[in-house]
Amino acid sequence: MDIKRFFDDDGAVSPVIGVILMVAITVILAAVIATFVLGLGDQVSNTAPQASFSFDYTADDGTNTGELTITHDGGDTITAGNLKVSTAGTSFTPDGSSTGTSATWDQFTNGGNTNSDVTAGSTVTAAEETGSGDGSEEFAGAKFRVVFTSAEGSNSATLAKWSGPDA
Repeated sequence: MDIKRFFDDDGAVSPVIGVILMVAITVILAAVIATFVLGLGDQVSNTAPQASFSFDYTADDGTNTGELTITHDGGDTITAGNLKVSTAGTSFTPDGSSTGTSATWDQFTNGGNTNSDVTAGSTVTAAEETGSGDGSEEFAGAKFRVVFTSAEGSNSATLAKWSGPDA
């Protein structure tokens, strides 16, 4: 057996490696083109912001209504018009006069200025609806959420949740 023949005969290796590389490049190019053609690349930019919120509840003490203060503790800056506070189980007053189960962050502040920014340290306060001062706690069984909705309205995400003391 001639061992030198194995070292000198490399004619089949080069075409096989070439075919494998061509197939790999074709598959990668097809995947990139399909991503943009199908519009999957647009969805990457529509991600929800990363932000943390804290909740501080002050119960109805018989003289004042209960209040829930929501604070943006840190993370991304968010346009006020894209941030909504909503609840299930009760109504609240975001601006001292109207009541409802949801309000955008800008309805709490700036008289509805949707172009304002919510940054770390920004706070809003939701008051219990009745204002009777009778010691009843309307927020006791309530569940609040802070929800981000993209400007296009195609993407939304819950950024924070709070459940009342009895929820």
